[in-house]
Amino acid sequence: MADPITIFDRSLLRKRRDRAAKTFPSHDFLVREAAERLADRLDDVTRRFPVALDLGCHTGELGQTLGKRGGIETLVQCDLSPAMAGRAARSGRITLAADEEWLPFADDSFDLVLSCLSLHWVNDLPGTLVQIRRVLKPDGLFLAVMLGGDTLMELRQALADAEISVEGGLSPRVSPMAEVRDLGGLLQRAGFALPVADSEHLTISYADPMSLLADLRGMGETNAVAQQRKGLTRRATLFAALARYPERFADASGRMPATFQLLTMTAWKPHPSQPKPLAPGSAQTSLVTALNNPCAPLRPQTD
Repeated sequence: MADPITIFDRSLLRKRRDRAAKTFPSHDFLVREAAERLADRLDDVTRRFPVALDLGCHTGELGQTLGKRGGIETLVQCDLSPAMAGRAARSGRITLAADEEWLPFADDSFDLVLSCLSLHWVNDLPGTLVQIRRVLKPDGLFLAVMLGGDTLMELRQALADAEISVEGGLSPRVSPMAEVRDLGGLLQRAGFALPVADSEHLTISYADPMSLLADLRGMGETNAVAQQRKGLTRRATLFAALARYPERFADASGRMPATFQLLTMTAWKPHPSQPKPLAPGSAQTSLVTALNNPCAPLRPQTD
């Protein structure tokens, strides 16, 4: 058996999310914004999903946003962090601590699986997607938003420049993230039907870089890369990064932008009732006819 993929230290991530749980409501703006956008996508689906799973629920923000949207009657919430799951449980919904990489649910359990800003931390995204498909009922919907590769590009650049200048090299200080061009293929590999992936950017303005770092810590979103350099960041490196950030990215008013890329995935567990693509070469009408352009008829080429 091949060794499991280890990109992130999940035990470290759990500890940081546990630490962030108590003060998370003061730093939950990003999760709430992503939850609103995810709920808007659900509004576009003319289906009812009586039993749903909120995978990576944080402290219950998505459940609070959803309300009765999608015809959800039972929402099960789970999070890697027992502390966050404990706070989410105050909503009265079924809530448990569970790892996204090892879903403790039976096959065909849910009409809908939702995930809001959690899946960018899994080590084996294709394997996690396979598990999500497994727990969905046939013709069930998977709808998720995760952070993409453009996230914190300003901070990444400031840290990289500072580390090269001060320490003469780079270490993995910011987590690697998926690209939107890869997600459709991953969904297909995981056995989903009708996969769609798209991207949008959200820019938050900060008075100074330290405020951004405080928010990341408060969200439990600080570096959990398994191969990160052990020990604290050198004081000189940190100060150099904090100086480079405004030098390179401050706007006319002196505020610092922080970019978050939101990648949204939509896909369905296969079912015979779903539309199927036509076989190649089976079209009965030429493209010219479809475009209503009789002035340019199709003719076979001859030598």
